[in-house]
Amino acid sequence: MTSSPARIFGLRTILVLVFAFLYIPIAVLVALSFNQGGLPTVWAGFSLKWYASLAGNAAILSAALNTLIVALVSTAIATLLGTLLAIGVEMRRQYGRGLEALIFAPMIIPDIVLAIALLSLFSMLDFTLGLHTIILAHVVFNLAFVCSVVRARLKSFDWSIVEASADLGASALTTFRRVTLPVILPAVIAGALLAFTLSVDEFIIAFFTAGAGRASTTLPMQIYSMIRFGITPEINALATIVMAVSITALTLSQRLNRGVIGQ
Repeated sequence: MTSSPARIFGLRTILVLVFAFLYIPIAVLVALSFNQGGLPTVWAGFSLKWYASLAGNAAILSAALNTLIVALVSTAIATLLGTLLAIGVEMRRQYGRGLEALIFAPMIIPDIVLAIALLSLFSMLDFTLGLHTIILAHVVFNLAFVCSVVRARLKSFDWSIVEASADLGASALTTFRRVTLPVILPAVIAGALLAFTLSVDEFIIAFFTAGAGRASTTLPMQIYSMIRFGITPEINALATIVMAVSITALTLSQRLNRGVIGQ
């Protein structure tokens, strides 16, 4: 069935409008982060001074360090546990939909519900809120994403080579290190990059599970506290940096994941 020129033109117009709706606000934010003037909506010339001012802002630097600590530690733990979970589930293929739902529940549960549930758990266990509770909370939802990416690679994994390795006398640890891990490593790295991106951007769960004071304030929380007094070019610059880090990590994750799916 061939489409008429008018139909093709209409579909292209809709596509352009959708992309414009999605990306014009982001482009405006990035452009205004280089604004010389102090007003966020009036262009006064190109300048990098707002990026330079971020380097001298103690609150922002502290929040950036906290975000980096949370993202790196939670990513490391979630990657380890998510990879092991994916291998365990795929090796034991006799699982029901109930187990599948349990594994991926953190991905579909609304953030506000998960945040309240985690806060209730920490309160019940009498945990003092701080960076450690944010890390634990991020591990909970990051684990499901890592498991999903690694399982996509394991779907095409030939388990007979694992059995062959065992028949040749290799231990389970040696088999994993020399046989399984090299095959699934691109997926593991892709899952880790995705987890890192989600952790850097996450706000709601961190807001509910963080302690009081600057010691457990992450960058998204810092941006929220700054934006309550109005949008400034400094906030635009900070948001642009966070977005650049997230896009870079997500792009690397997609490239690795695309290679994994293609194998």
